[in-house]
Amino acid sequence: MRARQWSRDLAMGAGFAFTGRGGWVRAVLTAVGVGLGVALLLLTTAIPSALAARDERGQARSDLTFSETTPPRTDATLLVADVGTTYRDKDIRGRELEPEGPKAPLPPGLDEFPAVGEMVVSPALKELLQSPDGKLLRERLPDRIAGTIAEPGLVGPRELAFYRGGEGLASKLESGPVTRLERFGEPVPGTSDPWDPVLILLVLVVIVVLLMPVGVFVAAAVRFGGEGRDRRLAALRLVGSDSGMTRRVAAGEALAGSVLGLLFGTGFFLIGRQIAGRMEVFEISVFPSYLNPSPALAALVAVMVPAAAVLVTLFALRGVVIEPLGVVRTAKPSRRRLWWRLLLPLAGLAMLAPMIGQGNDGGDFNQYLVIGGVMLLLIGVTALLPWIVETAVARLGAGPLAWQLAVRRLQLSSGAAARTVNGIAVAVAGAIALQMLFAGVDDDFTAATGHDETRAQMQVSVPEGTPLARAAADFGKTEGVRKVYAYSEGFVGERRTDPEFTSLVTVGDCASLREVAKLPSCRDGDVFAVSGAEYDTDTADMAKPGRTLYFDSGYEGEPKGAETAWTLPAVKRAEAAMDMTGNERGGLLVTPEALPAAAMKSLGGQIYLRLDESVPDVRDRVRNTAAAIDPFARPMLWVSSLRSERYDSIRTGLFVGATCVLALIGASLLVSQLEQLRERRRLLSALVAFGTRRRTLSLSVLWQTTIPIVLGLALASVVGLTLGAVLLKMTATGVSVDWASLLAMIGIGAGVVLLVTLLSLPPLLRLMRPEGLRTE
Repeated sequence: MRARQWSRDLAMGAGFAFTGRGGWVRAVLTAVGVGLGVALLLLTTAIPSALAARDERGQARSDLTFSETTPPRTDATLLVADVGTTYRDKDIRGRELEPEGPKAPLPPGLDEFPAVGEMVVSPALKELLQSPDGKLLRERLPDRIAGTIAEPGLVGPRELAFYRGGEGLASKLESGPVTRLERFGEPVPGTSDPWDPVLILLVLVVIVVLLMPVGVFVAAAVRFGGEGRDRRLAALRLVGSDSGMTRRVAAGEALAGSVLGLLFGTGFFLIGRQIAGRMEVFEISVFPSYLNPSPALAALVAVMVPAAAVLVTLFALRGVVIEPLGVVRTAKPSRRRLWWRLLLPLAGLAMLAPMIGQGNDGGDFNQYLVIGGVMLLLIGVTALLPWIVETAVARLGAGPLAWQLAVRRLQLSSGAAARTVNGIAVAVAGAIALQMLFAGVDDDFTAATGHDETRAQMQVSVPEGTPLARAAADFGKTEGVRKVYAYSEGFVGERRTDPEFTSLVTVGDCASLREVAKLPSCRDGDVFAVSGAEYDTDTADMAKPGRTLYFDSGYEGEPKGAETAWTLPAVKRAEAAMDMTGNERGGLLVTPEALPAAAMKSLGGQIYLRLDESVPDVRDRVRNTAAAIDPFARPMLWVSSLRSERYDSIRTGLFVGATCVLALIGASLLVSQLEQLRERRRLLSALVAFGTRRRTLSLSVLWQTTIPIVLGLALASVVGLTLGAVLLKMTATGVSVDWASLLAMIGIGAGVVLLVTLLSLPPLLRLMRPEGLRTE
C-alpha cells in the first residue's frame, strides 16, 4: 500500500514537470543541466575502455622483440627500422619496412607493403604534409604517398605516423635500429614495475577532484525552478494534500527532470563522442569507437542520478513548511546552523590524519580513507558556502541602487546564489590542492639531465660508417646553426680479446676538444690523457707512449679478428672539466691525424649544436639535415630535466580532465543563470515598467554573481590550501605554496563566472520589457 502511494505521488509530480509551457521550459533547463553532468560522467566511465583500446592498438602493431637472439631470415620475416622523427614538438611514428619473403607479416592498417620511394601515412600526417604548414616536413619525407593507414593501425585519429619502403636494412641489423620480425605484437614478458604509492595517491585525488564538481552541478540542476515549484506545492496543500504527499510530488517532479536529463546526457555523450574523434587534447586523441562506457558503471550512473535527484529534493524541503496559503520560506528564514557544517571537513581531516608522514616508503595509502577524506573536505565547501553567503550578505547595507537590489535579492535567496557557485568553489578548492601536491612531489619524479643548454641545444647521434667531418660540415651550413662540435667516440682495450682495462677515446679537432677538457697547447696529431675525471680508473695505467691498444677488442663469444691495433704516440696531460652533457669526460682525447684510418670506422659520431633560436623552425631545419645525412641519425633536443612517464601521464590526464570539467562548469553555470533570469522575468519587467534603468538592473545581476563568487573563492582557497597541506604531509614533503599558481587558479574560476555573466546579458536585456508582465 505504501509503495503504491509513493508510486502514485511520484507519477503525479512527473506529470506536473511537463504541464504547460512553463513546465516544459523548466524541465528542459533541468534536463540540460543534469545532462551535461551525465555526459561527463559517461565520458569518465568510458576512459578506462578508451585507454585499454589505445594500449591494445599499440600492442598489436608493436615491433619490439624480447628474444636475446635475432631470428634467421626466412620467407616469413620482415626487417623493420625505426625512422620516427619530430616536427614542431609533435612526435611522428615512422617505420621503414623491407619484407624478406612473400609471407612477411603486414603491420596492422596496411593492405600491402609500400615500395622503395613510397610511403603509407596516417590521415592526419597526410593532411599536414599537403598543407602549407608541412612544407618543411615534406623536405624530410619526400617519398610519394601511396595510401593511408587504416584505423586498426593507429592509436588515435590525430596520430602522425607513416610506413615507407626500405632496402639494404640487413646490413644495419647489428649496428642500427633495425629489427627482424616474424610477427607484430609480441607479448611483453614479465610483469610491470609496481606503482609508487605517491603516484597512486595522485591518481585517487585527481579522480575525486575532477568528479566532485560534476556531482555538485547535477545536484544543483535538479533544483532548478525552486520558486515556481514551491508555489505549485502550496496549491497542492490548498486542495487537500498532506505534507508527506507534497514532498513526494516534489520528488517526482525532480525525478522526471533527472530521467529526461539522462536522455539528454546520453545524447550529449553520443555527440561529444563523435566530436572527440576530431579533437586532440595535449597530444591525446581517440577514435569514437574507443569511448564505450563500462556497462556496470553506466548502469550505476543511470541509477544514481535519479536517486540523487529524489534525495536532494527531499533534503532541501526538510526545513520548508508548505502551507495552503504559501511557503513559509518566503518570510525571513531561520538562520542556518554552523556546527554540523563544520563536522564534514573535520571528519575528512580525521580520515586523512592517520596517513600523515607515510611518504612512499610506508606502504600503500588506504584508498578508501583517501577518497572519503578528500570527498568530505570538498563536500564541506558546499555545506559551508550557504552559511557564509547568508552571514555575509546579512551585514551588507547601503550603496548604489544596483548594489541594494543585488544585496536584497541575495538576502532573500542566499541558498540559490550559493548553489550557483558551489561547483566553481569545489573545482577551485580541488585545483589548488592538486597544484600544491603536484608542485610538492614534482622533484621526486623529475631528474635533471645536466645538459648545459647555454653551450648546445641539440645533439645528433651519427651512425657508424658515416663520415663525421662531412656531417659536421652539412650542419654548419644549416640555417640557424651557430656552432658545431663534432666528436667520434669509442673504446680501446689493452688486449685483443677479453681486455681487463678499457678507456674512452674521444676524437675531435682542437676547438672541439677544448669544450670537454682543459688542454695545454693543442695541434693536429696530439693525444691527451685526461686526469681527475670521475669514475675513470684505467686511463692512467693505459696511457703510456709506445703501448699498443686495440679498438673493437672482443669479449668472450664475440667474433675475433675485427679489432684494430693502435700504437699510442706521445701523450700530453689534460685536466678534466665539465663537458656540455654535464659530465666529466675521462679517457683519451685524440686529434684525427693521430689515429689510423681503420680505427675511425669503428667509432660512432656525436655532434652537438648551438642554435640561433630566433631563426624560424631552426630545430626542424636541423632534423632535415640529419635525415639527409643518414635516415638513422638521431637528433635529440636537449631539455634541462626529464619526468617519470607515469607521473607525466597522470599530469596529462589531469589537464585533459580539467579541460572537460571547465567546459562543464561554464555550460552548467550558463544554464543556471538563464533559469534564474527566467524565474525573475516578471520582477524584472515590473522594475522596468516603473522606470528602473536597464543599466542599473544589469549591474545588479553582475553584483548578484560577484558577491557569492568572491565568498566562494575565498572559502575554496582556505579549503584547498588545507587539503593541499595535508596531502603534502601525507607524502612526507615540505609544505610550500606557489602563490602565483594559487592566484591563477582563482583567476580562472573568476574568469569562467565573468564570461558566463557576460553571455547571460543578452537574454537579460530581452527579459527587461514591460510586455513581460502579460499573463494568461
